[in-house]
This record gives sequence, C-alpha cells and structure tokens, in this order.
Amino acid sequence: MKFAVTSRGDSNSNTLMQKIRTYLMDFGLTYDEDQPDIVVTVGGDGTLLYAFHRYRSRLDKTAFVGIHTGHLGFYADWVPEEIEKLVIAIAKTPYQVVEYPLLEVYIRYINGGRESRYLALNECTVKSVEGSLVMDLEIKGQLFETFRGDGLCISTPSGSTAYNKALGGAILHPSIEAIQVAEMASINNRVFRTVGSPLILPNHHTIVMKPVNDVDFHITIDHLTLLHKDVKSIQCRVAPEKVRFARFRPFPFWKRVRDSFISD
Repeated sequence: MKFAVTSRGDSNSNTLMQKIRTYLMDFGLTYDEDQPDIVVTVGGDGTLLYAFHRYRSRLDKTAFVGIHTGHLGFYADWVPEEIEKLVIAIAKTPYQVVEYPLLEVYIRYINGGRESRYLALNECTVKSVEGSLVMDLEIKGQLFETFRGDGLCISTPSGSTAYNKALGGAILHPSIEAIQVAEMASINNRVFRTVGSPLILPNHHTIVMKPVNDVDFHITIDHLTLLHKDVKSIQCRVAPEKVRFARFRPFPFWKRVRDSFISD
C-alpha cells in the first residue's frame, strides 16, 4: 500500500510526521506523495483540509486519516500518544471507508466561454468586494428571493459545525447528502425581505446566485480566499465526488459534536 504524510508545519507535528513515515516504511509500505492510497495528516482539521485540496484529483483512490496535535478536530480523531497503534492498524488491518458529501461550486463569468469549478469539504462563502451583497437566489431554476446583507455561506454536512454553525445554521449529520445555505446579517425591513432561516437542499436541488449590481466578489473555498471579477453566476450543489476517510475504529459524529461544544 502507498501512503503519504502531511504536517501542519510546527516542530511537534513535523517530528510526528517523520516518525509515522519511518514506522510505516519499516512495515513495508511505500511512501508516495503523488499517488497515495492513504494520506495521514498531522496537525488538525486545517491540515486535513489542505491535504484534501492537494489530492482532490484522486478522491476516488485516496482515503484520509487525521492526527490532531492541538484541539480535538472533526476530521482528525487520533492523538499523538496513539501513533504506534495507528501505524499498526494501517499496516495490518483492512480499514473501513466512510464517505462524506462535498460541495460543488461553479463560477461563470460575464464574458462567457469560461467557468471555474471548485470542490469544498467545509463551505463556500460569497461576499461583495464593497458594500452589501445583493444576489438573486434561484432554486431549481426558480427565483426564490433577492438577498441583501453581508454575505452567504453554503456548507456541506461535515462543514455544518464550522462557519455555518457560527451563523446559526443547523448541524447536519455527514451521512445526509445535502448542502446548507446560511445568511450573514441579512437586511430585513419594510422594503427588503429574505427568508431569514437556513435552507437545506437535497442532492437533486441546485442553487444559483446571480449578482444584481456588483460583479466582483470575495469567494472562499474552505481555507482559500479568491477574488473573482465579472461574475455572472455562482452555482452550488452536492458534488458527484465524495471524500473518503479511513476508519480503524468508531468515530461517532454526535460524540464529536458534544465533545467540541458541550463537554467540559
């Protein structure tokens, strides 16, 4: 089996990365950064997000497993003290593959003929370069509302515990194939109206955002912030691809939620 290891970059994570690499090679596994069957991330959820985007072209062939060297993560579930246990599991145990839905984002431009496609593991956010964001929102080809406010956040179920939660969105179990749209400080008065609640769209629904005035936007894809000019529309839906996680033991989602937000 071929593997790769990615580190957050701090000294502790780098030391653990070297140990994992040495141990797995001692077990006869092949280190291959270009075409790994499994990627071990050492750091936190941000490190796993980085690895996801690095290997997004081979999501059907690569599985991820994370070790957290800081706070408990939603993707990184192993701790440094368990490195030997994890190495033995990778080398000796057939792992279960758990798949989570992803967000597909298409950005189309006024000049036509070109478009940008992105995959997000957590979320995509859209904000105007200057002033309030004003967007027509179409669901399944029908105008739903004209949004006015600071911005919009479109998240995956696994990303629903991140920025989406801070915006008052619902927490969705990652087994649900859906995306969620949450508002950032919408403007609601006698003149302007939005639904004011998060929207959860199933995998056969598509949402398209069309600019009413501005055409330049700050758009984030997970940890990446991009400036897009002359935007005609932004289309979001559940992606045909999925992210694959290697599971060597149970990793209950609701326990992670409780440990992250409720437990002492």
